Amino acid sequence: MRKARIKPAVKESPLFWPVKLAENGRCLRVLDESLIPRKLRYIEVRSLPEAVRVIKQMKTRAFGQFLVVLNTFLLVLANAKTRSPQALLSKIRTAAGRLNHSRPTFPFAEVTAIVVAWAQAAAAQKADVAASVSKNIDGYLQGIRGRRLQRVQKIAEVLRDGDSVLTHCNVSGELAMAAAICRQQGKDLHFFATETRPYMQGAKLTCWELQRMGAQVTLIADNAVGSLMADGLVNKVVVGSDRSCANGDFANKIGTYQIAVLAEEFGIPFYVLTQPSHKIKTGDDIPIEIRKAKELLVFSGKKIVSGPVGGFYPGFDVVPHRLITEAIAIDVR
Repeated sequence: MRKARIKPAVKESPLFWPVKLAENGRCLRVLDESLIPRKLRYIEVRSLPEAVRVIKQMKTRAFGQFLVVLNTFLLVLANAKTRSPQALLSKIRTAAGRLNHSRPTFPFAEVTAIVVAWAQAAAAQKADVAASVSKNIDGYLQGIRGRRLQRVQKIAEVLRDGDSVLTHCNVSGELAMAAAICRQQGKDLHFFATETRPYMQGAKLTCWELQRMGAQVTLIADNAVGSLMADGLVNKVVVGSDRSCANGDFANKIGTYQIAVLAEEFGIPFYVLTQPSHKIKTGDDIPIEIRKAKELLVFSGKKIVSGPVGGFYPGFDVVPHRLITEAIAIDVR
């Protein structure tokens, strides 16, 4: 029997848990974040190649991709035509390899290794690999869900009445849900969201979900951060992270580093939501994904420059731990 689902204290943002298993485990429904705010549409994923594709194409991001990775193993097991422990173990290893190589900056291997270990243990004991691994993944996901909801509460505690908060990119529902809790508590807050070029996650996702939760939000250009801070319009920064290091450094959407430097210059507290990892020692060891130049040079299907202009788009930058006021962490192990 599955454990009862943990319910949040406030209305849940669709971005908080953007991947759901359907059709008795034979289909993943992945929120197509590239279409927000125009529409809420879920992509149906029915195979390992399709799962890898939605990750590479950035149809969902960060935490959503983490959910795709874990749920893909459930999809593979549900669609397997064999119950042989060794055959299922082989399928899980194959899936882990494909998922690990889908995006270099993301630490998928840390999670897939756990799943492979569960499968190996079940196969060694000649147990039902599918049932054992599925049960473990389900419990693992529910544990993460509970810890994320706890972090939402922690963020709400950090935010004080009268705060003006700058955020960059999108933190997958948590900041918006914390804002809703603050609103219930009578706290008067204002948020500034960067556009977050070139995908415009701040404009399309963060503004959308903050206002959806009843928060006051203002969109700013990425290059307006320094001016905003100099004018005293911001007194806190809250961002997410895509990868963390043993020494406290972290990587996040490109542009986060310069915000951290400016926050230090103006004495503004800088908070980051992290998932602790001891696999990478420092930020210098994080592999930074260089995205295709086309993603920078083309917008809405149209080229925005003329002539043979090149493009350089590192997807992330690294913030050293010395610039962080506090890391609000959850352990996903």
